[in-house]
Amino acid sequence: NFSQWEVIDFLEKDQHFKEKLHNTDMEDIKMGKLAKELDFVSHHVRTQLDELKRQEVSRLRTLIKAKQDIEGGNDMAVDHQALLKQFEYLNHMNPHTFEVEDLDRLIKSATNDLENYDKERHEEFKKYEMTKDHERREQLKTLDDEGRMKEEEHYEEMKKKHADHPKVNHPGSQNQFKEVWEEADGLDPEDFDPKTFFKLHDSNGDGFFDEQELEALFTKELEKIYDPTNEEDDMVEMEEERLRMREHVMNEVDTNKDRLVSLEEFLTATKKKEFLEPDSWETLEQNQAYTDEEMREFEEHLAQQEEDLNQKASDLQKQRDELERQQEQLNSQKVELQQVQIEGNAIPEPRGEYHPLPPGHKDMSQNHPGMKQDSHLQNQIPHNTQDLSQPQLQDLPPGHQAVP
Repeated sequence: NFSQWEVIDFLEKDQHFKEKLHNTDMEDIKMGKLAKELDFVSHHVRTQLDELKRQEVSRLRTLIKAKQDIEGGNDMAVDHQALLKQFEYLNHMNPHTFEVEDLDRLIKSATNDLENYDKERHEEFKKYEMTKDHERREQLKTLDDEGRMKEEEHYEEMKKKHADHPKVNHPGSQNQFKEVWEEADGLDPEDFDPKTFFKLHDSNGDGFFDEQELEALFTKELEKIYDPTNEEDDMVEMEEERLRMREHVMNEVDTNKDRLVSLEEFLTATKKKEFLEPDSWETLEQNQAYTDEEMREFEEHLAQQEEDLNQKASDLQKQRDELERQQEQLNSQKVELQQVQIEGNAIPEPRGEYHPLPPGHKDMSQNHPGMKQDSHLQNQIPHNTQDLSQPQLQDLPPGHQAVP
């Protein structure tokens, strides 16, 4: 993964650039003066940097393509140049060679990242502490008087236990480093030597204490205050305390503000009064992370967020109710339409009037093909056109004549 540290590793292979790097303060670096020294770097190193840049551009394009595939946009045309603009540490218009502009961009990007990193960590911790306190107070509101009293007593007891710890040495002081020398290095504190101490803890042997190497020196002090097995000790607070210690030492010792402590800067600091006779160190519990005003604004923000969420929930419920009402209306219309269709497709059955037969007449509908029986009225209805208005003759007994 392409980074300013990879580039620096390559550049330090060039003796001219290495000397310029170590003799240039942070302000000049920020102004771009160091980047111009790239023109004097040997051809071999420049070739390695060119290849490094080509690999990085290829990697970024692969990532962009992979992201596009994941999001299902395989068939869409991609403007790689436009997407590469988001990576400000490279001149994307020249993907083949590493130039002065690339180094300048990389330095500025790294500087901005480092300057913002600590600030963001402090802000996140502040929010963490305010959220923790807010939730504790909200939980108290759910308790009765007795429960609230017990919880408050427990809270005060935990605070007292956390504050009951051995004295913490001032970070970066002789006493603090001597304690590391004795307990971590196993050496006699009477034989403490700053130069030897520096070389022992310069883990990568580059002649500088970086921020991680400095923070490692504070572990013994932090262990006096924080124990992960104790209920009263918060490990998030421990990391904030570590950050505070490192920032303090950097401010005191890093004179050229390059976020590194050189051996020379370290040895100079060990001769100062602050190193030999430091003030007492105020730990985190003695310095509240936020003000009352910040807490008030934070809780107002939370209340507004809750109000907005409730309003959105109410709006969604109204939308749901309206959709259900419309669905019911559609269902009702569907039922009515189905009923109309059923009635329109039904075949009406014939209905006739009931006429009783004269005495002596027989029902002939069962034997006569031209007659059928009304299923409802049991009435005989002829199918032919014979005039039934005339009375029908009956068979006469022998010897009788019909009278016209």
